Amino acid sequence: MDNRPELKIELQDTQWPMTYTDHDREIVRAIAVDDAGFFYFVRACRDDDFGAATLIETSGGGVEPGEDHREAIRRELREELGAEVDILCKIGVVSDYYNLIHRHNINNYYLCRIRAFGEKHLTPDEIEKYHLSTLRLPYGEAVAEYERCSNSPLGRLIASRELPILKRAREILADGSFE
Repeated sequence: MDNRPELKIELQDTQWPMTYTDHDREIVRAIAVDDAGFFYFVRACRDDDFGAATLIETSGGGVEPGEDHREAIRRELREELGAEVDILCKIGVVSDYYNLIHRHNINNYYLCRIRAFGEKHLTPDEIEKYHLSTLRLPYGEAVAEYERCSNSPLGRLIASRELPILKRAREILADGSFE
C-alpha cells in the first residue's frame, strides 16, 4: 500500500480574468492504467466558449447527488472508457478554477487498474459536441500529448492540473505496492 500523503494542489486560472465564482463542482477523475503499463485518457475536440482546441484529459466527471466518490469513478470510467476497474488508491485533490464559466472545481483523483473493457455509454454532447475518443498511451507519450495540447488556454489549464497527478501515479506504480 502506498503510504505517501495525498497530493493537495491549489491552482488559479491564469488564462482568463477572475470576475467572480458562482459555483463549486465536485469531480472525480482517474489515472487509469492497464496491466501492460499503458495509461488511458479521453481526447476531446471542442469549439466552444473556451475556443477551438483538441485536448487530452483524464476520464471522469461530476459526482451525482448521493453518490460516493468510488461509485462515481466507476460510473464515469464505464461511461467514458467502457472500463471496469479496481480502485487502487486516492492520489489527491486539485482545486482549480475556470474563470470563464465562474466555476471552482474540486478534482478528486484516483489511481485505477483496468480489469476489462465493455461498451461505452457516452452522452450525446460527449459524442457530437466534444467528439470524445479513448487514448491509450505509455507515460512518456501521455506527457508529450499534454504538452502538445497546451497550445490553447484550456489545454494549459488542464495540463497544469493533470501532469503533477500523472507523475505521482507513475511514482506510486513504480514502487510496486500494487503488484
